[in-house]
Amino acid sequence: MKSKCRVLIVEDSLPLIQMYKQYLANEPINVAYKETGESAKQYLKEHTPHLILLDLKLPDISGNQLLQWIKKQGIPSPVVVVTSHGSVNTAVELMRQGAIDFLEKPVNADRLKTTINNQLERSRLQGLVEDFQSNFERSSYRGFIGGSLPMQNVYRIIDAAGPSKATVFITGESGTGKEVCAEAIHQQSPRAEQPFVAINCGAIPRDLMESEIFGHVKGAFTGASAERKGVAAQADGGTLFLDEICEMDLELQKKLLRFIQTGRFQKVGGNKEERVDIRFICATNRDPLEEVAQGRFREDLYYRLHVVPLPIPPLRERGNDILAIATRFLTRYAKEEGKKFRRFAPETEVVLRHYPWPGNVRQLQNVVRNIVVLHDGDAVSIKQLPPPLNETLSDHEIRAIALENPQSSLVTDTPESDAKEMIANPLPSAASTEPVIRPLCDIEREAIQKTIAYCDGNVLKAAVLLKISPSTLYRKKQAWETDEA
Repeated sequence: MKSKCRVLIVEDSLPLIQMYKQYLANEPINVAYKETGESAKQYLKEHTPHLILLDLKLPDISGNQLLQWIKKQGIPSPVVVVTSHGSVNTAVELMRQGAIDFLEKPVNADRLKTTINNQLERSRLQGLVEDFQSNFERSSYRGFIGGSLPMQNVYRIIDAAGPSKATVFITGESGTGKEVCAEAIHQQSPRAEQPFVAINCGAIPRDLMESEIFGHVKGAFTGASAERKGVAAQADGGTLFLDEICEMDLELQKKLLRFIQTGRFQKVGGNKEERVDIRFICATNRDPLEEVAQGRFREDLYYRLHVVPLPIPPLRERGNDILAIATRFLTRYAKEEGKKFRRFAPETEVVLRHYPWPGNVRQLQNVVRNIVVLHDGDAVSIKQLPPPLNETLSDHEIRAIALENPQSSLVTDTPESDAKEMIANPLPSAASTEPVIRPLCDIEREAIQKTIAYCDGNVLKAAVLLKISPSTLYRKKQAWETDEA
């Protein structure tokens, strides 16, 4: 018999709960109901439903706050919001916060069932895709290093978008590799043999920006002693990458919009129109929708450019990619500087993995170069890390080191080593010489459950300690809960 899917409905109206029960009575779904945000939180700490139906009006906290909490905790369950105050603006805002769909009260029975079944099917297919992709993961790709799940998604989008003519809109924090991503898209396109030209819209003075893009004729302004070709002409036949596009002046945005629409432009001070064939890629470290809302970015330009969105994850969300990238930098700079470094000490690896990296890959690169220039040895120790990484370790980092590295010198006086033994050896000890044989799946499940319990139900921390992807851990947990239902 096929296992039922688990759906959590967070709704404080008992009549509505009864109505939803009637609507879903004949569906192959196990439905749980919670009337407050706090009771929903407690439920989600112990269970991972396949879908959450969330009312925005709750008696203790708002549905928006609960949605933000769900996303902050890393709970992978998709959320469908139900509200009596529906509007396009509300829907857009909720989607930005992480909701996948939006229902307005009163909810029609067919609409409710269709929405739930569609999202459950989408989640099922996504799980199949991730399982399939796990056999074909790439540890590096066109300048990127790392095989984490978030980066696999980036690689897939580049693969799909590269051969097309569509404009790609890259978003991500400073230092995440947005220009690397743009070059990868260019290299995946039929224009790979043509020019790739990048311009940083935030690094050039406003009064010179138009000339940088379109060029100028001799005498167009003071200092224009000769005619100059802009990046628009330089990129003809290839790709023009507009980095930090949200920094561009509004008046120039208007001219850029016309250029993108027609492929035509005039040099500053000129009266001759030129035509080029360009593929546009743009990037920003800001929230472009927020820039539109604040009137700093033209809405028509946003929708013209925002054809294929491509978010680059921050380094702190990339798990063991941090160590892979750091090791690549370490071996490269050690060779350049004639140093002996080949690896990081186990306790240093934990510090690197748990540091939040506000400057992302660029900061990590600078940290490793600093280490190699100022120190030498076979393995990088914690003492060789520059500030703020070499500051006193937090309790969480000490616990992680003790649990992950029984050889570390920090484990000797750490009582957490007992917990390490509990997690690492789920098989019961016995005085008998007869071996205790148990199915591998049972051992895996017991180890995971003990680790989650040790982490007070925090699945993300458990995934870090077990060195597996959080999404993999959530899927296993979800499958066990479904079997028990």
